[in-house]
Amino acid sequence: MFGRHNKLDTDWLGTVPFFRDFNASELEEVANLGNKIEAEVGAELTDQGRFGDVCYVIVEGTANVVMNGEYVATVGPGSMVGEMALLEHRPRNASVIAEQEMVLVAFTTKDFRAMLDRSPSANEKVLTLLNARVAANRDRSAE
Repeated sequence: MFGRHNKLDTDWLGTVPFFRDFNASELEEVANLGNKIEAEVGAELTDQGRFGDVCYVIVEGTANVVMNGEYVATVGPGSMVGEMALLEHRPRNASVIAEQEMVLVAFTTKDFRAMLDRSPSANEKVLTLLNARVAANRDRSAE
C-alpha cells in the first residue's frame, strides 16, 4: 500500500505548491517533521469513521474523496487531506483513496501540531483550507 519513507529536501519542498510560500526556516521545519512517502493505486489514505493520526500533502498523483459511499471530489497536487481529524480529535469525515500512484508528505498528529506552532505560513494555509472546506460542506448540505 505505502512505499518508501524518505527524508525531505528543502529545495524539493519549495517546489510543492502547498509549501511554495514558506520561508527557508519554515521549509527546514517541515523537512524535519514530515516524511515523503509513496502510495499505490487504491491505497486508502483516510478511512471515513475511523480516527486518524496522519495527514498528507499531495505532491504527485490524485485521490478520490468519498463520503458515505458517494464520490465527492478528486484532490491532487498541493492539496492536504486528513488534517481535520487531527485538529478536531474526531473520526475522519471521508475516505480518501489513491486514484493514481502518489507521492505525499505525511505528518503525524504530533508533527502536524508542531508545524502549525512553528510556522506562520502553515497556520495560514491550513486556516484557508479549513475555511474552504467548511464552505464546501455547507454548500453540499444545502443541495
